[in-house]
Formats: sequence, C-alpha cells, structure tokens
Amino acid sequence: MSEKPSEKEEEHFALQEFSRRRKLEEEKQRCFADDQRKKEKDLHYMKCPKCGMDLIEIDYREIKVDKCSACEGVWLDTGELERVAKLDKGGLDRLFSVFSR
Repeated sequence: MSEKPSEKEEEHFALQEFSRRRKLEEEKQRCFADDQRKKEKDLHYMKCPKCGMDLIEIDYREIKVDKCSACEGVWLDTGELERVAKLDKGGLDRLFSVFSR
C-alpha cells in the first residue's frame, strides 16, 4: 500500500522543481544574452553609429579617435572627450586639422 504525499510534501517538491527549472531558465537566458551580445558586437564593431559604414581609428597623442569613412563623423570612446578637453589650444587645433578635409 502506497502512501499519498501530504499537501506540504507536494508543495515542498513543487517548489524545489520550480526553483530548479528557474535556475536552468536563468542560465539559458544568460547564455543567450552573451551570445546575442557577441553577435551584436561582431555586427556593429567599428561601424559608424550614424550611417553604418566602417570607422577608421586615428591615434593622436594616445587618444584613439574614430572617424567614419563615409559621413566623416568623429566618434570618441569613454574618457576620450575629457582627454581632448585637456589639450592646449595648439594641440586641439592640430587634432582638428587631422580631421579636416
């Protein structure tokens, strides 16, 4: 004769099963997000955010400035604007002359 589990036992096992499945789903979502991030990076890395064409990286006084090969937009990475702002007027003029047509 088999004993039927009590309601508390059923609830306990249901919660365990839910917790296990939730962890599996979270891991699956994490892997998916990592894969998606990698795909997005591969698709958009060194592409102009304005027109989508390739960016050309120019190194000026250890500041890496990205310039679009098509629309000629100039893009800076995190912290680079602050470094550009610290250039003296002569250095700033020379930086701009690099990007003039």
